Amino acid sequence: MASFALLALPLAAQQHKATQAEVDRITRDAILIDTHDDVTSRTVEGYDIATPNKSGQTDLARMNGFLGAEFFAVYVGPEYVNGNHSANRALQMIDTVRTDIIAAYPNDFVFATTASDIVRAHNQHKIAALMGIEGGHAIEDSLRLLRDYYALGVRYMTLTHFNTNNWADSQGDIDKPGIAHHNGLTSFGKDVVREMNRLGMMVDISHTADKTFWDALETSSAPIIASHSGCRAVSSYTRNMTDEMVKALAAKGGVVQISFGCDFLSQRYFDGATPLQASMRDQYMAATLKIEDPAAKSAAIEKLRAEFTSKVPPATLADVVAQIDHAVKVGGVDHVGIGTDFDGVGCVPPDLDSYNKFPALTRALLEKGYSAEDIKKIYGGNLLRVMRAVEQRARELRSTPAIQSDIAKK
Repeated sequence: MASFALLALPLAAQQHKATQAEVDRITRDAILIDTHDDVTSRTVEGYDIATPNKSGQTDLARMNGFLGAEFFAVYVGPEYVNGNHSANRALQMIDTVRTDIIAAYPNDFVFATTASDIVRAHNQHKIAALMGIEGGHAIEDSLRLLRDYYALGVRYMTLTHFNTNNWADSQGDIDKPGIAHHNGLTSFGKDVVREMNRLGMMVDISHTADKTFWDALETSSAPIIASHSGCRAVSSYTRNMTDEMVKALAAKGGVVQISFGCDFLSQRYFDGATPLQASMRDQYMAATLKIEDPAAKSAAIEKLRAEFTSKVPPATLADVVAQIDHAVKVGGVDHVGIGTDFDGVGCVPPDLDSYNKFPALTRALLEKGYSAEDIKKIYGGNLLRVMRAVEQRARELRSTPAIQSDIAKK
């Protein structure tokens, strides 16, 4: 009877307790790749990444020894569309990565643009620094600008931000009256995707409307990514993806990178935060747009965040595990990764609020039943595979004269 009772126990109860040696080995061997970090919105205003980031998640001390590669967000806010300042802002954001981060700390960061560069940096015990544009309006409807960004080192672009642009619908305003919608991607939008394929720039569908996702998936001849998203079945936040979307993304070789934003992670948090965010939106916009002094702006935002957290408790490490686990069950362990959105969201789990706390996630995944190899895939191996596939597809397209001729005309 005793042996029968043991067999009847839930699987989780039979799983071993992870040892510190196992956790340390994975921390050392895995190449942890984060596909979305917004600390650049601070460094562009003068923040030194080597100093403690007391109100955020990203600083050099907490990156070193834990992070293998960072895709720094070249975030271009929707407000830069007014007056046609998007390209100017994109160039400033690219410069803060290359100047204020990489060039300022060459012993810690190395400029990277390929999967091989990331592996090489890991072997040198440095952090590979890459870039991804957030907001397709940054190209100002020009494939020439897209090519310029690629030449400067950008290796993915999020097709939209919260704003619908002239060629792609965004999740952020799909239901807003008065917005000109395209039912997904326009003809030019599909050209953007094709040119990204030709260049070797990953197509990112985080922030896009569902129809834009489906159009991008159909148009792209290379795997695509969701750089910072999650599963809508776990939290109904519309920035997350439906199970059908996750399965389709995986079927074409892509990856969904799990965001650590609390509303992405937890239905409880999302339900409590949504009405509160609406009531506090005007205060937040006033702090971000009307306060010019960086220190005063940071203090005002931090005060609002503290008030918010006191009313809605944040998500937890267990919520991150639940999101990863659901994505794996739906899309497969080869199609899930990490895109924290650190320093770009108002709330992350306190027990997983920077890179130096990833060993806690490693332990939790081991005790959930994931193998060391599974965790290495999730932490970076899957994204490396996608990068290699995108790079290979670009080589194929560039070697086709008819495609080169067609692109040159646009």
